[in-house]
Amino acid sequence: MSSPEIASLSWGQMKVKGCSTTYKDCKVWPGGSRTWDWRETGTNHSPGVQPADLEEVVKKGVRTVVIGRGMSEALQVPASTVDYLKKSGVDVVVLQTEKAVAEYNALAAQGVRVGGLFHSTC
Repeated sequence: MSSPEIASLSWGQMKVKGCSTTYKDCKVWPGGSRTWDWRETGTNHSPGVQPADLEEVVKKGVRTVVIGRGMSEALQVPASTVDYLKKSGVDVVVLQTEKAVAEYNALAAQGVRVGGLFHSTC
C-alpha cells in the first residue's frame, strides 16, 4: 500500500489524491488520510506537535514522517516529539508546510513508507 499524493495545498485547504474531503490540517499514511483535529490531543501552536498526534501514523508502519509547521512556521515541534519518533525507529523531516508537502510527495513517489502531519495555515 502506497502513501497517497497530496494533490493540492493552499492557505487553509489541502486535498489528498483519491479522497473527496478538503482538509485544513491533515494526517496521511500509506493507504489513507484523515483530518488532523488538534482538539483530540490538546495541541496548540506552542508547545506544538505532541507524540500523541503522531502515534496513529507511526502505528501504520511508516519509515519516515514529514511534519509541516504551517505556512509561516508558527507550529512548533518540540525536541521530545522528535525524540519519540527516533526512538520508534522513524526518520523525521520538519519543514515549512509547502516544502514539507513537496518532500512528502517526493518520498511517496519513490515508494517510501512515508506519513505526514500538515498544518495549512499560519
